[in-house]
Amino acid sequence: MSVPFKIDLTGKTAVVTGGGGVLCSCFSKALAECGAKVAVLDLKVEFAQRTVDAIKAEGGEAIAVACNVLQKESLEAAKKTVIDTFGGIDILLNGAGGNNPKGTTSMEYYDPADPSNDLKEVMTFFDLDPDGIRFVFDLNIIGTLLPTQVFAKDMIGREAPVIINVSSMNAFRPLTKIPAYSAAKAGVSNFTQWLAVHFAKAGIRVNAIAPGFFSTAQNKALLFNEDGTPTARTEKILAHTPMGRFGEPEDLLGALLWLVDKKAAGFVTGTVIPIDGGFAAYSGV
Repeated sequence: MSVPFKIDLTGKTAVVTGGGGVLCSCFSKALAECGAKVAVLDLKVEFAQRTVDAIKAEGGEAIAVACNVLQKESLEAAKKTVIDTFGGIDILLNGAGGNNPKGTTSMEYYDPADPSNDLKEVMTFFDLDPDGIRFVFDLNIIGTLLPTQVFAKDMIGREAPVIINVSSMNAFRPLTKIPAYSAAKAGVSNFTQWLAVHFAKAGIRVNAIAPGFFSTAQNKALLFNEDGTPTARTEKILAHTPMGRFGEPEDLLGALLWLVDKKAAGFVTGTVIPIDGGFAAYSGV
C-alpha cells in the first residue's frame, strides 16, 4: 500500500486490536510502512495473519497474535508475546468493535399502527434483546477499556506514547436502527476524552478517529443487496453525504498518521476526528 505521507516510526512498536478487519488491517499496514513493528491482534488469528503476511510482503515487521479484548487474561498473554518479541509498546490502536443484530431494530420509526410490528421476524424497539445490547457495549466500551488497562501501563515512560481509539460518526449523531452501536460509540468518544485528561501527566496522548460510512464485512448486508445493488439505506446514506460516496480505508490514514506523529500532533489530545465525507455537517437541506 502507499501512505499519503511518511512519518518516522522507526524503533516504535504498535499494537492494533481488531487488526484482521478491513479498517484496522489498513491501519496496521500504514504503521508498518512508516517503520513501526506491528503486533496485529484479533480474535481470529487467521485474519490477523493475513494482515501480517501483507506487511511482510512489503518488507515490514509484524506478528499475528490471537486475542480476545474482553478477557484480561488473553490480553495479558498477548502483551507478553509482544514484549518478548519487540521489547516494548509505544502505540496502542483500539480498533476492535462492532454491532450485533440483537441490538438493531428492523424499522427506522416505530409506528403503532403498522401491523408488521407483531411479526416474529420484525425487531421493534420493544423486542431488543438486553443480551445483544450488552454485547455491543462490552465489545466497544470494555473492548477499549481492557486493552488500555493492560497495554498503557507498559507505555508509561516510553518516548511519546500514543493511544488511538476508533469511535464513529454515530457518536455525533445516532443513526436509526442501531441504538446500541450509536450509544456505545458515543461512550468511546467520551472515554477517549476522559483518558486524555487522566494520562496527560503520564505523557500519553489519547485521541480517536470517527469514521463515517465505510463498506466493511460487518455492514455489507445493510448496504448492499445479494445481487450487489445498493439498498434503500445506502441510497439515503449517499444522499446525506455531501461527497456522495462511501469512504475507503485509505481515507483514514492521513488522520491516523497525523495523530500518531509527535512532531505534527504533540499538543493534540482528547480529540475525536470525524472522517465522514461531510455527513455529520449536513442538515439535509
